[in-house]
Amino acid sequence: MTSPVETYRGTVYPWHCDHMGHMNVMWYVGKFDEATWHLFRMVGLSSPWLKANGRGMAAVEQRIAYQRELHAGATVIVRTTVLEVREKVLRFVHQMVDVDTDSVSATTLLVAAHTDSQLRKATALPPHVAEQARALLGTVPLPWRD
Repeated sequence: MTSPVETYRGTVYPWHCDHMGHMNVMWYVGKFDEATWHLFRMVGLSSPWLKANGRGMAAVEQRIAYQRELHAGATVIVRTTVLEVREKVLRFVHQMVDVDTDSVSATTLLVAAHTDSQLRKATALPPHVAEQARALLGTVPLPWRD
C-alpha cells in the first residue's frame, strides 16, 4: 500500500467562481480530469503511448462529493489513490485539498476502462500498466456510504 500521489496543483481563479462566489462544479470536474491524465501517465498510459498503440481510456463511472467550498485565490492539490486494478479497469479516488487549510474540498471516485480505439471495446490493460497501477494501490476514507 502506498500514500496518495499528487496528480494536480493549481489555483482557483475568479472566473472559476459562480454567482455565489465559490468554484463552480464544472471547474472541479476539469481539475479532476487533469489529475486523471497525470495518473494515467504515471502508470504508463500517456497520450503518445495511447495513440501509438491504438488505445484509449473511457470514464464509465464518476461520483463526486463536494465537502468544502473553494473561493478565488485558493491553491489546491489533488491527491490520488488507486483502489482497484482489474483486467480492463482502473478504479481510483481523487481528493482535492485546499493547501492553506489542508482540508479536503471535494472527493471523486472514478472507474475507467482501457479500450481498443478501433473496436471501441474494453480490452486488457498491458502488464506494465497493471503493475505500475498496483504499485499505487491504497485505501482512503470515502465521504459517502454505499
